[in-house]
Order: sequence, then structure tokens, then C-alpha cells
Amino acid sequence: MRIVHTEASCGWGGQEIRILEESRGMQARGHQVLLLCPPESRIFVEAPKRGVPVQALPLGKKRLRGAMALRRWLQANPVDVINTHSSTDTWLAALACKTLSRSPAIVRTRHISAAVANNAGTRWLYTRAVRHVVTTGEAIRRQLIEDNGFPGAMITSVPTGIDPARFAAGDKAAVRRRLGLAETGHYLGIVATLRSWKGHLYLLDAFARLDAPDWQLLIVGEGPMREPITDKIRELQLQQRVTMVGQQDCPEDWMRALDLFCLPSYANEGVPQAVLQAMLTALPIVTTPVGAITEAVQDGESAVVVPPKDAAALAAGLQRLMADPEARRRLGSNARQRAESHFSLSSMLDRMESVFSQAVHAQP
Repeated sequence: MRIVHTEASCGWGGQEIRILEESRGMQARGHQVLLLCPPESRIFVEAPKRGVPVQALPLGKKRLRGAMALRRWLQANPVDVINTHSSTDTWLAALACKTLSRSPAIVRTRHISAAVANNAGTRWLYTRAVRHVVTTGEAIRRQLIEDNGFPGAMITSVPTGIDPARFAAGDKAAVRRRLGLAETGHYLGIVATLRSWKGHLYLLDAFARLDAPDWQLLIVGEGPMREPITDKIRELQLQQRVTMVGQQDCPEDWMRALDLFCLPSYANEGVPQAVLQAMLTALPIVTTPVGAITEAVQDGESAVVVPPKDAAALAAGLQRLMADPEARRRLGSNARQRAESHFSLSSMLDRMESVFSQAVHAQP
């Protein structure tokens, strides 16, 4: 198939990483794949590094200029399917295709659990302009069906798949030496874009409550919350126990360096890639039941799940695992087994191929 992905967002996180990893996987299976995005976006820079063809179009805002640019591009470059990923590029693709005599199928991927507007325009977009909707978790699929009344037959949950060979437990001491970390002691970590809803501030509040002098906290990632997080570290006088390491190109190394992983999100989650990566690295996890997270982990079996926005409960969950190495080992082993069987990259590609094929052959 000839597949085009569109992305209007200029940010960087799990959504953009999934687009690129899915594109690479589809290329390896013989499909022609291209990404269209704004020239100022981070994904425009990252795509060539990962071998994904990319072309710049003015898709960053809901403006007629963007819709016309996409229409002209599609006239000159016929494709089978357009996979849109944000609200803006979905609207632009819908309007561009509406004006073409022969238009490709549009598949809309919904990555986050934020509420979708209930109005006539949005209903047209989701039920008539696109051929199919993909969500990154079953909870998001149910939300669109129950809250918005969209037909379930045209919505499929396809969680993000992770390469199990890339994310696997390794030589902890060796990777710590390579990263410049202490080989002794213990590390708690969060690997996530620094956004408010990822819960970094609650994690810091919880960490400050812990009786765990031999534990350090690593914050891996970059984003708009850097300054508030830095201020919070100073406010809680955690400068000697918390390290912000910034954006890292090899998150698998940082996962291998950890003893315990935490993602205390309180909004906007599908099945987070970081949770799946931690599972494949056989890490014990403390997280929250937000979005579709509990489709990946089960409380007491493969993670400790605590209420969101509750620093005291988060601290209690962390303290329990910090004091129990056997529980950490058991949860990590269970998490690895579950991730391998349910969230592989090949499984995601199989399901997306099926969605694309059905959308292409469906009657418009």
C-alpha cells in the first residue's frame, strides 16, 4: 500500500515516536510510506534519522492554506490511505479529500484519552469524513462509543507495539558505568515528556516523603514542565537526590539502569509507551489507572496501581516496593511476560495493516 501519515503537532512524545516506529515497520514490510508535517516540527527533523521519508507542508494550523496545500499534494501524489494523528491535520485532510473526485481513505488515530467534542462538525469528521478510527487503548475506544455515540464497528483499538529485543533487561552495572551513574545504590526513574499530566510534581512530593536514603530519582525527558519541575526540586530540597538527565536517544539504556519505574499520570493517556518499555525491561512499576494504562498492567500482578494526584498513596506504593526486592523481581518478571505476549511491535503492525486494508477496500 501507499501510506501517508500526517502530523500537525510540533511537540515530541509517544505519539510522534509511534508514527515513526510504525512507519519504519510498514516500510520493512514492503509498503510505501511518507510523512507530511510542518517544517518547524520536531518530527520533521527526527524522521530522516529513522529512515522515514518526510515532506514539509503547512499543516500546523487549521487554515485554508494548509488544506489547499494538502489537496495539491494529493492530486500530484495519489495514495491509498492517509493516517492522520492530530485534530488539525485530520480536519485539513478531511477538507482536502472532500474536494477531490478520487480521494484516499482516511484513518484517524486517536492517541490520548482527552474528551472529544460533542458537536455536529466533530461527528461528521469521525463518522463520515474518515473510514476508520484507531485508538491506542480499549478505554479510549469505549469513550468514543459511550460518550460520543460513534459507531463501534468503525473504531479499533491498536495499542502501541514495542520491540522486545530493544527493551530487555541487561547488565545493570555495565550500563550504569556507561551512563556515569553509581553502580551501587538504587534508582527510581520516570521516562516521559515533561508535561503536567505525566505527574512529575506528584512524584517529587511522594519521593520527598520516602524513608529511602539509598534511592536516587532519575527524571528522563524534556518538555514544557522543566522549569516548574526544577523549582519543585529546589523547594523540596531534593537537589542531592534527584537528577534531571534531559531528552535521551536511547531510553532502553536508562530503563536498564533503573531498579523501579514510576509513571503517575493523571490525564491524556492511552497505553503509554514508557510503561510498555519498562515492562519489557522487566522493571517493577508504580503507576495510575488513567486512560488505558490498566489494559497493560494489573495491580498486584505486574505493577502497583495507585490513585492519580495522590502523593501519599504514591509514596506508600513506592515505599512498599523499595522495601521488598522479591516483590520487585516478581512484578518485573510478570510485566515482561505480559508485554511480550500482548504488546509486540509485530502485533501492532499486523493490526494496522488490517485496518488500512479494510479502509482502502471499504465503500466510501
